[in-house]
Amino acid sequence: MVFLLGGCTSLYQKGQNQFLSGEYQLAINTFAKVLAEDPENKEANFYVAESYRLSNRIEQSAPYYQKTLGEDENYEQYFRLGQSLKSQGKFEEAEEAFKKAKELTLDDTFQAELDREITNLKKVEEIKEYWPYIQIENYKLLNTPGLDYGPILSEDFLYFTSSRQASGLYPSTGQGYTKLFRTRADGIKVDVQNVQELPEFRNEEGLNQADIAISPDGNTIIYARGNSTSGKDLPDVALFASYFRGAAYTQPIWMPVNEDEFYWNSNPAFSPDGNELYFSSNRPGGYGGNDLYKATKLANGDFGNPVNMGPQINTPGNEMYPRPAPDGKFFFSSDGHPGLGKLDLFVAEKTDAGWVVKNLGPNVNSVGDDFALSFTKYPLEGFLSSNREGGQGGDDIYYFEDKTPKAKIINVFLTVTTKEKKEDGSEPILPQTRVALYDSLNKMTGGDFSNQNGTIRFTLTPNQKFALIASKNGYFSKSITYNTTGKTPKPEDLIQDVTNVTLDTTIVLEPLILERSIVLDNIYYDLNMADIRPDAALELDKLVKILKDNPSIRIELSSHTDARASDAYNDALSQRRAESAVAYLVSKGIVATRLIAKGYGKRQLIIQNAQTEEEHQVNRRTEFKVIEITN
Repeated sequence: MVFLLGGCTSLYQKGQNQFLSGEYQLAINTFAKVLAEDPENKEANFYVAESYRLSNRIEQSAPYYQKTLGEDENYEQYFRLGQSLKSQGKFEEAEEAFKKAKELTLDDTFQAELDREITNLKKVEEIKEYWPYIQIENYKLLNTPGLDYGPILSEDFLYFTSSRQASGLYPSTGQGYTKLFRTRADGIKVDVQNVQELPEFRNEEGLNQADIAISPDGNTIIYARGNSTSGKDLPDVALFASYFRGAAYTQPIWMPVNEDEFYWNSNPAFSPDGNELYFSSNRPGGYGGNDLYKATKLANGDFGNPVNMGPQINTPGNEMYPRPAPDGKFFFSSDGHPGLGKLDLFVAEKTDAGWVVKNLGPNVNSVGDDFALSFTKYPLEGFLSSNREGGQGGDDIYYFEDKTPKAKIINVFLTVTTKEKKEDGSEPILPQTRVALYDSLNKMTGGDFSNQNGTIRFTLTPNQKFALIASKNGYFSKSITYNTTGKTPKPEDLIQDVTNVTLDTTIVLEPLILERSIVLDNIYYDLNMADIRPDAALELDKLVKILKDNPSIRIELSSHTDARASDAYNDALSQRRAESAVAYLVSKGIVATRLIAKGYGKRQLIIQNAQTEEEHQVNRRTEFKVIEITN
């Protein structure tokens, strides 16, 4: 947008010349004098607003853009006003400005850009914390009233950009020219007393040196260099490389990835293996302002053929400060994705459908510029840069730590006592019994022999199901399930960091004696029938478990009748019942060769001359006995 300055004075002309030369802070100072005499001057307000925008201070331009509104309102005025309001976190007012801008243009490109801005504003409330327990602190002892940003850690040194010790002011921003510095650091613990200009490297005067990247082997530095006061220097910001040879760095070299001296190239970052270089550029062919690019190392060591990272990462806005992570995630800053103000920090995660971009959330980002994320212990701690409110100067360095609350621990100790069943019904201790522990996935997680007191101790986890199998020569092996669900305090009720819960259970083993008959209780059949009734099936399931716990035994399963009816009838009925029981066991997965069905009729009465129904029931029984133990 161009305003004709009627009655142009030398003061107007001076301000215009400063603006056109990119000396935005000087232009602001000059036009401020005009506005002191004529606060409503639309032309002077426009140049101040644009100077703030072009020097990355658009949040300060809103009142000046508002003064330019009037009869000749146009799309750009409201669009820039909306951007300024958004950068202040005034999202509702920004949306109104964008909607007004839509009414003032028919251009499809402008309409699409405004739709994107409005859509992004509506998504602000959906932004969630990516790292819920990250805490960020201003590194006050490291920062200065000027600019301090872009920290990265390499070989126990922290490297960063700063305007401290500046020999002159950059006329675009009014801040000092920046240089490259370093100091010793142990993670986020920085030696703030011994910050020095990058040794073995000559910081140049009268221009900005910034955004240092260091190769994983520490032998190559790449940084952004530009904004020179000399008319003979390069016209824009470019990437330069310097190599450590012997005791010093080589003379910096203009890198081929710049491609053109009139392109803006900055924010370099190496991939974790050093074979790729990422950077931001405004070169033609991108998706908007500054886009992110990736260049691969060539055989000669140079980086060539930069590739745009595509529309899932790049937007019509600005994408800057790339930071590839060792697990494949890609961190960067953007004002084009839905955010909280100006530049926000984002992470892109690779999926089958490409990149999925997520805002790192309101506990990391602010209304201001948030950028230059780097890690000292991925992803638990590191640094970032921000010009958020409450800082020491312009851009400040912040450190962050993951403060996830330490999980309270519940130790579940289960004491298992092993005993044996005697014929008289007593259950004395059975020492030296092997007990094995299996988790819910049937994976063995522990096992040992019970001690002389018949006890063994296991450590379990809360709210899980386990199986215990006890075995000893001469005894039936036995398995039981044990569930810790509901047997420990709720996590929200825990007070101490460590809570011990002691539980106990008992496993009783029965002697395994060849040819010794064992009665299966409650195996009933309907009169003159051999079908397995549901109540009998429940009892036979116990035998199934014994057979599965003891896979090396073969058994005879026998059926007996009372003395009533003929021998032939009782023999046939008992045989059918025994075979029916064996068939049931086979249906439950027991191999048929392990089973023999035998009907004894009334030939093995327990009570001779039974008179009562109860006595007949004792004789009418089902038994099993172990007839063989295989290896």
